[in-house]
Amino acid sequence: MSSNRDYIARHIRTALVEDCPKIDVTTSACVDSSQNSKAVLIAKQDMVVSGMNIFSETMKAVDSKTKVFPALKDGQSAKKGAVLARISGRSAAILKAERVALNYLQRMSGIATLTARYVSATKGTKAKIFDTRKTTPTLRVFEKYAVTCGGGVNHRESLSDAPLIKENHIRASGCIANAVKKIRKLTKKPIILEVTNRDEILEGLAAGADILLLDNMTPAQVGRAVKLINERAVVEVSGGITVKTARAHALAGADRISVGALTHSAPACDLSLLFEGEPNVVV
Repeated sequence: MSSNRDYIARHIRTALVEDCPKIDVTTSACVDSSQNSKAVLIAKQDMVVSGMNIFSETMKAVDSKTKVFPALKDGQSAKKGAVLARISGRSAAILKAERVALNYLQRMSGIATLTARYVSATKGTKAKIFDTRKTTPTLRVFEKYAVTCGGGVNHRESLSDAPLIKENHIRASGCIANAVKKIRKLTKKPIILEVTNRDEILEGLAAGADILLLDNMTPAQVGRAVKLINERAVVEVSGGITVKTARAHALAGADRISVGALTHSAPACDLSLLFEGEPNVVV
């Protein structure tokens, strides 16, 4: 995520302003501004960690003197009850940053955890688990990074990265051959073509598509399509694939399995940040 550092910093600042546009009414009334505290971040479920650096940066964006000591790195697994990090600093600053910092970490760890389940389900096969562009607006860089923490692979980062011909592109172009031909004139990047039946597969192969995305096919249909394609193109499958069905698609011969649910349906992980011991008031 280092290449997106400026974007991430701006995003964190915006999120903090959204959460506290003026003052933290509760903390301002209850907590002495000179009070320091130590806190512990605890996993309340089994999970794969993602976003620990974002958590730290959010804490420090409120107060640069806040210190975060991670116990685990992104991509590592944690058991329920595990200590993920320890935090120390001004009590008011920790409280002001807490919700936003946790929101990032819970969301990203949820995606990493779900991705890891898909990766585990296809272990021992050649299939790789890919994400999609079905991400939360403005959170794509965070969510796609989380996929990699869970062992998944990023698909296109944006529309500018690679051509993917879908049904409406074909209709607008007139046919598959036209769409592929027009794209070949603009780029040498591998062309992904979404197909739904045997005829479209044959048209795609004839046109020279590099990756055939088999949309909403059963594992049995995928198996027949793989035989038809016969290694003349990379085989990607997508459409309603669950953790329970992913392995069947992998065993049917898919090279890539793209799953929108990784980012649009992953449940946030359950975490808790708790102050420890007695607060220390600096005179």
